[in-house]
Amino acid sequence: MAAELKRFIIGRALRTEQAAHERLSKKTALAVFSSDALSSTAYATEEILLVLAVAAAYGQAGAFRYVVPISIGIGVLLVIVATSYRQTIHAYPSGGGAYIVAKENLGTYAGLVAGASLLVDYVLTVAVSIAAGVAAITSMAQGTRYAWLDQHKVFLCLVFITFIAIANLRGVRESGSLFAAPTYAFLISFLFMIGYGLFSYYTYGGATPVPGTDEIKTAEGYSLQPLTLFLLLGAFSNGCAALTGIEAISNGVPAFKKPEATNASVTLVWMAVLLTVMFLGTSVLAYLYGVHPHASETVISQFARIVFTGSMAWFYYVVQIATALILVLAANTSFADFPRLGSLLARDRFLPRQFANRGDKLVFSNGIVILAIFASVLVIVFAGDTSRLIPLYAVGVFLSFTLSQTGMVRHWLKERAQILNKKPPKGPQEDIHFTESTVDAEPDVQLAASEERGSTFITDQVTDSSHWKKSIVINAVGAVATFTVLCVFITTKFIHGAWIVVVVIPLLVFMFRAIHDHYVGVAKQLSTEGLEDLRPIKHTVIVPISGIHRGVVGALQYAKSIAPDHVQAVYVDFDEEATAKLREKWERWGAGVKLVVLPSPYRELTRPLLRYIARLERKNENDVVTILLPEFVPARWWQHLLHNQSSLMLKGALLFKEGVIVISVPYHLKG
Repeated sequence: MAAELKRFIIGRALRTEQAAHERLSKKTALAVFSSDALSSTAYATEEILLVLAVAAAYGQAGAFRYVVPISIGIGVLLVIVATSYRQTIHAYPSGGGAYIVAKENLGTYAGLVAGASLLVDYVLTVAVSIAAGVAAITSMAQGTRYAWLDQHKVFLCLVFITFIAIANLRGVRESGSLFAAPTYAFLISFLFMIGYGLFSYYTYGGATPVPGTDEIKTAEGYSLQPLTLFLLLGAFSNGCAALTGIEAISNGVPAFKKPEATNASVTLVWMAVLLTVMFLGTSVLAYLYGVHPHASETVISQFARIVFTGSMAWFYYVVQIATALILVLAANTSFADFPRLGSLLARDRFLPRQFANRGDKLVFSNGIVILAIFASVLVIVFAGDTSRLIPLYAVGVFLSFTLSQTGMVRHWLKERAQILNKKPPKGPQEDIHFTESTVDAEPDVQLAASEERGSTFITDQVTDSSHWKKSIVINAVGAVATFTVLCVFITTKFIHGAWIVVVVIPLLVFMFRAIHDHYVGVAKQLSTEGLEDLRPIKHTVIVPISGIHRGVVGALQYAKSIAPDHVQAVYVDFDEEATAKLREKWERWGAGVKLVVLPSPYRELTRPLLRYIARLERKNENDVVTILLPEFVPARWWQHLLHNQSSLMLKGALLFKEGVIVISVPYHLKG
């Protein structure tokens, strides 16, 4: 039944060799990996206005005019970051982005910090994008009979998260095809709105009166105050939400069709150009039309209502529906990259190995499910409010930006040293991966693969060492710019919620190290080095019984087949009358096996048995004691609920006892 339900939800399983056919074209990849970045134009300008509204509500209505220069500054930063990440795509086409770059050039801890930052960012991306999409829907519903939707934002968010998770569990190509149409619908409608809005304003005029300050929504955590440099920096850091998602393409290069690096870098350029035009256009329209943030309606919804009037009024709904769709589906970027990054961390033994396993549809199913759970928790905790989530949003993003670009600078410095010392260029190094064949290989092989993984840097026409001067300038400018913004963000947003991310990232790094240490310890202990040759094992087989039935008789027969002269049946005495009846039957069905009756005045099952096993180990000096559990298996799953689970309790008690082997002997009942 469970298998049939799974097949209905995620579809038919794919063969491993079909992975090559699941690659994405540039057009589809733009929808899959760029939807997060492009959709941020729907709320980035509003986040700037929310902080400026603090000064406007204080009495400085002219504060809103700073939205355009702040947006231009963010646009310049966007170009710098995109140019820097183009280098990363060509240098590390194996994917992993900031994690791989930082780990190989700055050390393991820097890589883990970058990885933790990205994982946190992906979870927040899902929560923010979904919350913003639901806000677009509820804004459109204002003044209609569906206005009640505003009271159910959290429920709507959870529904959309579940929908996108299921779509991704169905496979890369299917989710890419699903999300391509809404992404391009959003691009066309949004660009048309910007062009039409500018044309309408300069042709007919379109400024609207500034609403009263009591109607303006302000950024959460700010008290009313005059316009200061600190407030402008706060608005700038809020608006940097527009840059989230830029790194997604560098993390997902392996998902592109060949040549992967070229296709990914072209897609990155398309995304950067579109994002810059849309973000700046939105900010200019907000300024020209005098639109200010409100609690019940988004900024995009407001000037779309103003721009599209008369015979064009219907296009307002096109814009809102397309915006809502792209915001909801923008979470797909995280569902594409979070599992892939999780698989890289798992491959290096910093996350549980389950994250490295592909599911039936050749996607990393465990990562998709975990991401959906964490994002749902965030939505519930923050009540699906975008403005409350934004302060947590960009710390991880810019920390990973900084580490990635600093790592690239470090690489180019090493290239410079090689050239100056006239050393021969490094040959290609084999990249050792934990493939499906090595995951279950000997632990010492796993350990070697984890510790000795070679560099994954690739040299091509963009990353050739002869270009190191140009490349180091590009990456150095990116590193300085993103580090500066990171400092601004932490300074201005720390008390507004950024402290949570600052605390969570070190905790994640500690968890990564603990997991890695566990895997290394396991590999060393399971290594065959120094292991003695195989020898016979001396053991006694104990068969715990609760009575005489077909399952017990079959278990006794099996026990005698593996240890003919060392079998004991153990019965825990709860009731003297029942014990007497058992002794009578034992003469007929005991098959010559010794019956041991253990008294249990307090009606305990496991403790008397554990004490008896300990005495047996001391007395007989066994290598191991084998506990053979007779179990009958009902024909229907629900029939298990009608029987006690004493076998499960025994297994749980014996699992962690050294020198004890537990074997289940099932007897299958017919329906």
